[in-house]
Amino acid sequence: MPSNSKKTALVTGASSGIGLELAKCFAADGHNLVLVSRSEQELKKVASDLKTQHGIEALVIAKDLFAPDAAKEVYQEVKAQGIEVNYLVNDAGQGVYGKFAETDLKKELAIIQLNVCSTVVLTKLFLKDMLERNEGRILQLASVVSKTPAPWSAVYSGTKAFIYNFTQAVIQELDGTNVTMTALRPGGTDTDFFRKEGAENAKLVQEGNLAAAEKVARDGYDAMMRGETSIVSGMVNKIKDQIGDLIGDALRAKQAKKEHEPVDETKKSA
Repeated sequence: MPSNSKKTALVTGASSGIGLELAKCFAADGHNLVLVSRSEQELKKVASDLKTQHGIEALVIAKDLFAPDAAKEVYQEVKAQGIEVNYLVNDAGQGVYGKFAETDLKKELAIIQLNVCSTVVLTKLFLKDMLERNEGRILQLASVVSKTPAPWSAVYSGTKAFIYNFTQAVIQELDGTNVTMTALRPGGTDTDFFRKEGAENAKLVQEGNLAAAEKVARDGYDAMMRGETSIVSGMVNKIKDQIGDLIGDALRAKQAKKEHEPVDETKKSA
């Protein structure tokens, strides 16, 4: 990847969904890219398309961030290439759908590794470099469920609560520097996430109330570039979030249960 005067963004989960749309935002603004996900074939296609459309450079790193050492290996490969990362986007994430007592523990521990541990490692390593330069921006993919306990997605919502609180804590430690960190909090989004989670039958999916990944990515990108600490994507989500702050966690979780429970069980209880 040739060095030039353009800035570089590293995006995890860049082969599809919100991560892909964020990569497009960076490329459209002329930034070079480091694209990270498990699928090398899909990443190469994304890289090729963005290079052709925008005249940028794009390095592909195929890594499975479920693996404990993968995040550090991503950092080491970037350093070995002599690339300075100006923007870090921790988008990669996944969930497990179902009642916690019945879901697979091995899968849930892997989700914690991906959503939490890999995010912490990448943030730690790249943040240190940014602070040395006193320059950089980080976007963390949190969620509306960061502040709303989500029955049927208990471990996922727990990991997103970690990401949100972790991000807000570190932001305060960055006070007085030129490094910023932003938490993007989307609601249900039209991506492959729910299929991978096994939640295709969840009420919010079946009713089709899903945001466009392009819109969510743009909200997050613009908020990061403005240096905002947090952004809830979508007006309806913003209103729900504000109401949730007033009604308390128990009622908030009860309302979330209605959105996340399977459609057939909703009908049975009707």
